[in-house]
Amino acid sequence: MNTQFFAAWIQEIASAVRAQRDHLTQLDAAIGDADHGANLDRGFAAAGEALAGASPQTPGALLVLVGSTLIRKVGGASGPLYGTAFREMGKLLGDTAEVSPAQLADALNAALSGVQRLGAAAEGDKTMVDALAPAVRALARAVQEGLKTEEALDAAAAAAEEGAKATIPLQARKGRASYLGPRSVGHEDPGAASTALILGALRAAGSR
Repeated sequence: MNTQFFAAWIQEIASAVRAQRDHLTQLDAAIGDADHGANLDRGFAAAGEALAGASPQTPGALLVLVGSTLIRKVGGASGPLYGTAFREMGKLLGDTAEVSPAQLADALNAALSGVQRLGAAAEGDKTMVDALAPAVRALARAVQEGLKTEEALDAAAAAAEEGAKATIPLQARKGRASYLGPRSVGHEDPGAASTALILGALRAAGSR
């Protein structure tokens, strides 16, 4: 997976977020500020523009630029969280020109660690971690089992989707949704939903 692969991933994310913008906003309207879809749409559009203008030469440089752009352009907690995820991935990959599935798994694990440090969230708190953590585990397991890259990405995306859906019966313990207490039960977490979109976009990039 080279720089072009990761550029395709960001394009896939931008398209998916744009298509699901209203859905993400509806999810956020139930337990948040009703701006998650709009914020992410703006952020990934800006990331695409930044990549077009800078033409980073390595996957790591590309991901760091995406992360920095998201931090600047996305409001609320989402900007720092998603920005940190991409920056941590990029920093771990460094100057590597061709990323192996094992290195991608390590990079996604670094993203998870960065998000958890910043947001102090664990699985079960009804946050993006509930989608990202199972995706990280599924990808690492697929790599260990020697699955093909496309199969490994499919496993990660499927785990993220399952993790996002599993937030519906949970009561939020972090973020704005936690203020609602029991009223947060019965709603899918918007951050988990958008994280599943991002992992689905990674699968789509791998099947191009």
